[in-house]
Amino acid sequence: MKILFYADTVFSFGGVQRVLAVLAKTLSKSHDVTILTTDNAADCKLYDYQLTTIKFQHIAYTHPHDAEYYLCKLCSMAYKNLLPHNRFTAKLYAYSFFFPSYKRLLSMQINAGSYDVVIGVHAFLSLHLASVRSRLNAPMVIGWMHNSYDALFEKQRPYLPGLKSFFGHQMKQLDRVVVLSRHDAALFNKQLGLQCQAIYNPLTLVPQGRASIMHKKFLAVGRFTPLHKGFDILIKAFALFAKTNDDWLLEIVGEGEEESLYRNLISQERLEHRVKICPFTPNIQRHYSNASVFVLSSRWEGQPLVLLEAMSHGLPVISSDIPIARELLGGNGASLLFRTGDVADLATAMTGMATSSSWTEMSQKALSFYRDFDVDGASRKWNGIFVRK
Repeated sequence: MKILFYADTVFSFGGVQRVLAVLAKTLSKSHDVTILTTDNAADCKLYDYQLTTIKFQHIAYTHPHDAEYYLCKLCSMAYKNLLPHNRFTAKLYAYSFFFPSYKRLLSMQINAGSYDVVIGVHAFLSLHLASVRSRLNAPMVIGWMHNSYDALFEKQRPYLPGLKSFFGHQMKQLDRVVVLSRHDAALFNKQLGLQCQAIYNPLTLVPQGRASIMHKKFLAVGRFTPLHKGFDILIKAFALFAKTNDDWLLEIVGEGEEESLYRNLISQERLEHRVKICPFTPNIQRHYSNASVFVLSSRWEGQPLVLLEAMSHGLPVISSDIPIARELLGGNGASLLFRTGDVADLATAMTGMATSSSWTEMSQKALSFYRDFDVDGASRKWNGIFVRK
């Protein structure tokens, strides 16, 4: 079977890129796999994914500021600000939300490969495929979501503002839609009438080392993007925790635009000697194995790979009470949940974990839990949906 993944990039170290890389590599054992990207491998560093069995293509497109450009912008403004949102106006907007000339190029490049399955990675690129589905010769075209329903449409700064109705109408053009959780599958169905299949993302790294309670260190990992990972909540909670604890440390691994905010919070709380910010590293395993408890303080998540990575090193978890955490961690005996966004409740959970006599038992349960998320299992589920029913 010939499979094409259509993605913005695989040449970086983000979670989506790592999942795409390991899944494509596993599928390539029994299929002919190509990744079509909107960036160019020649201009990028491909991290050590060892994708020697994968073919790569680049789609190059630069749109001039011509009549097509301004007409599309006008239609976009009209749909978002003036027109009612229904299936008729969604169809109109579908002609303009990305340029017709790019649609022609994309369709031609995909059809030239004679693929059996085409998969759009992320919401935007899945929408691209939905808008040209009628032009594609591939028997099956799939949209693969990497954000939750709430992240796309309902959070304070959604990824697809004003496009919920359009998304619902357009994605019905695809043959399959894959989401990251059963919770999201139910939401997409209830709110948009989309029949989705849930496939959890697999663990994308090989564990190295083992966490220990003796390190007395909380660990958090993620990008410093506004109102997402909740590291501001975490730092404030650690400040409360530190008032009654002199031993434990906090380490945050990540980079991004909110770093100055976090450093200011650390300074205001006079915690420079107990809270450390470290940059991203391909060898993230050393941070997991040198910690004692992992903290997920996110305000929302799709499916955080860091949970699986942390637990694969034997780290018990403290997590926000977000839907995906309840779905994955509920009742597993390796975690504590706190009320999302509640600084005091997180501080209480940190105190409880630091003084718990059950750390060893929780660590062992974390090691048992992550083994259900291996890439071979995910690959089998993907192979199952490639079969048209």
